[in-house]
Amino acid sequence: MKVAIVHYWLVSARGGEKVVEALCEMFPDADVFCHVYDPSAVPVAISNHRIQTTFINRLPGARKHYKRYLPLMPLALESLDFRRYDLIISSESGPAKGIVVPPGTLHICYCHTPMRYVWDLYHEYRTTAGRLTRLMMPYVMHYLRMWDFASAARVDYFIANSTHVAERIRKVYRRDSFVIHPPVNTDDFQGPAEAVADFYLMVGELVPYKRADLAIRAFNRMGRKLVVIGGGEQLASLRKLAKENVELLGWQPWEVIREHYRACRALVFPGEEDFGIVPVEAMAAGRPVIAFNRGGARDTVIDGVTGVFFDEQTEEGIIEAVERFERCETTFSPDIIQAHARTFHRDVFKRKMWEVISGLLTKHSYDVDRHDWRQDTAATKC
Repeated sequence: MKVAIVHYWLVSARGGEKVVEALCEMFPDADVFCHVYDPSAVPVAISNHRIQTTFINRLPGARKHYKRYLPLMPLALESLDFRRYDLIISSESGPAKGIVVPPGTLHICYCHTPMRYVWDLYHEYRTTAGRLTRLMMPYVMHYLRMWDFASAARVDYFIANSTHVAERIRKVYRRDSFVIHPPVNTDDFQGPAEAVADFYLMVGELVPYKRADLAIRAFNRMGRKLVVIGGGEQLASLRKLAKENVELLGWQPWEVIREHYRACRALVFPGEEDFGIVPVEAMAAGRPVIAFNRGGARDTVIDGVTGVFFDEQTEEGIIEAVERFERCETTFSPDIIQAHARTFHRDVFKRKMWEVISGLLTKHSYDVDRHDWRQDTAATKC
């Protein structure tokens, strides 16, 4: 069986790339396709495969400014040739699923999210964009929405990374989907949790929808210590916002992040994410999570067992949740929290993916054979 894996761009090692890495382990002979590829930025499990890029990769500054070429990406995808493949798995949150697939080839899309900047976060992205980008976005995004919706019809089956994303797929594309959570390296936290220090933790890229500003304002008011790890466009402005009890460390290597996970009282997760690997990593370290009760956190956090939810995305909502957590802090069991986190292990992901893919391959093969039989019967009658 000839397999192709299609990803939007390979320029970092974040959640989407972790999924591609696991798929590459499942299909060691698969070819990988993407718009832009930086060999120094991706895991060896991916770079060891044959990787083919679209013409976007050859454009000036593509590795750094690839998003500027977004309007060209539908054309670039449709230029790829997949006639040799039996199975194609596209990894979608940017333009990846809109490939042209031969009739006999099975196309499964693992969807991290329908493109946020095209659909639900369009107005937020436009508000924070530069003047020229803000001027062009209505025209470019109108075209991309039509293409994105039409390209969903080219997918045989969708797999969503959370129930939240499954709902968005149904809303945007009018399609049903399987739900399989993405892989998390819970093995990095084997063994008992470290002794807890007197600080709360927030980890993630500092961009508007993560709502780090909300967490900082809430902790400014409470006077409790908050450590924020992550770089991004808001780092400088958030440092100005923070009082002495809030420490912003900027980007840190994985070893530093892991030790902070182990030592914090709890992780604070104020944004609405499609899935959210960070809460699972914190729970893998045995630490509870204080999370906004929306999005992917509903799939990963169990209120009162592995963390605490707050319903209002406000400073007051966070403050109330922290106070409720502290009233019952001693009731949280690191062993129970870690056991729950292990249900998101990469081996669980690969097992569930193979169960779904093998079932769909069998069904697809049957449907193709039945179609060929009908054609043969019609030709005989003629």
